[in-house]
Amino acid sequence: MEQKIFHDFDFSDFWDDSEYSINEYVGEFPTDELIISVEKELDYKLPASYIELMKLHNGGTPKNCCFPTIESTSWAEDHCAITGIMGIGRKKTYSLCGSLGSQFMVDEWGYPNTGIFICDCPSAGHDMIMLDYEKCGKYGEPEVVHVDQEWDYKKTLLAKDFETFIRGLVSEENLKNDKNEISDEDDLEEEWFSDDF
Repeated sequence: MEQKIFHDFDFSDFWDDSEYSINEYVGEFPTDELIISVEKELDYKLPASYIELMKLHNGGTPKNCCFPTIESTSWAEDHCAITGIMGIGRKKTYSLCGSLGSQFMVDEWGYPNTGIFICDCPSAGHDMIMLDYEKCGKYGEPEVVHVDQEWDYKKTLLAKDFETFIRGLVSEENLKNDKNEISDEDDLEEEWFSDDF
């Protein structure tokens, strides 16, 4: 039997519903018609796990905003950070088809047109998180990558899919607390990479 998306994940304390987040990110729950319309506009099939999360809370700022990385990024030596997750829609500034949404990052900032930009970062546009369809095609299951505008749009693989990305978000405080365990985490991540590539 296929495992349900986010089957054991507790979202009760996931979101930071600040006034800014509500105003800039959080949209109304997306209808099937809106989802299809946004997919058509972006010309990519949205992952089922992303749609599932947006049907629970359509965009916003997670309380845990850091994702550990093996290699350094322009943000930090061992992680990247996000400001928020874009929702499905057009009305909010930071929604997939909003005024500062995915296509804006391609058209105005020169980001690669190989996927959908789903998270902005604290650098105010100098790095972004993208669903990358380069390997899977427009209707496949995209990887989640960090794209560094500061480093010639370098892509750093974060997660094999969106659900794995969400499950991997941690607080900055946890990153500091885990410094002594970094070698163990590196071994685990290297094992994952060697199994999949």
